[in-house]
Amino acid sequence: MSNLNPRKLHVEFMDGTYPQEPKVPRAYTLTHSDATGDLFLTVGSDFNLPQISGWYTRFMRDEVTAVWNFHKLPNLRVHCHVSGGIVFGLPGWRKSIFRQHMPMVLQAFRYGDREFFAVNPDLEEAKVWVYFHARQRRYNSVESWGRIAKYNILKNVD
Repeated sequence: MSNLNPRKLHVEFMDGTYPQEPKVPRAYTLTHSDATGDLFLTVGSDFNLPQISGWYTRFMRDEVTAVWNFHKLPNLRVHCHVSGGIVFGLPGWRKSIFRQHMPMVLQAFRYGDREFFAVNPDLEEAKVWVYFHARQRRYNSVESWGRIAKYNILKNVD
């Protein structure tokens, strides 16, 4: 399991989105640098399309996006691109890489938006659903990754 190094996480809030609000809509866009290992998280009312529209990102398609959903019970819906379009790697391999790094991704969302969770402690119990998007039916799936509280790296530090 990959663990988040907070020093490698760079967080940016889009215009109109602040560390503690709004609750809805709220979305995350996460990319990384293969060269440095740095993670780049943008929190906004929608995904940060310029962050994921560069030629390298469009080729690799290794970004992870997520959005809060408040229909019935709150949940975080995480999206990974496994196959389709221009993409590097075979679907099974890509899905295993996403799974391997998913704990770190969820830690990045939880840690990067920690002030939001501080003012919305009820969201700690929100379920995390990871959507693996693929053209091939066997790789196109949704998985439960437990509650977001499980990925709070601060509870292990204090």
